[in-house]
Amino acid sequence: MQKVYFLYHIRYEDTDDEDVKLIGIYSSYKQAELAIERLKNKPGFIDFPDDFQIFDSVLNRDGWCEGFGFEF
Repeated sequence: MQKVYFLYHIRYEDTDDEDVKLIGIYSSYKQAELAIERLKNKPGFIDFPDDFQIFDSVLNRDGWCEGFGFEF
């Protein structure tokens, strides 16, 4: 089982909208953390340094196994 780590910058607005940026996909959690260190003082990120999020995922595995639908 091989994991990868997705680094996002997700800024939630005052509404239900969110500003989502996929920064990169890394081979280790540490590499994703190092990317945050490189980026957190850059324009666009410096004002929102706490909005970075790291998510892990296993390669070659389905993410939506049961499908999806809309329930009202």
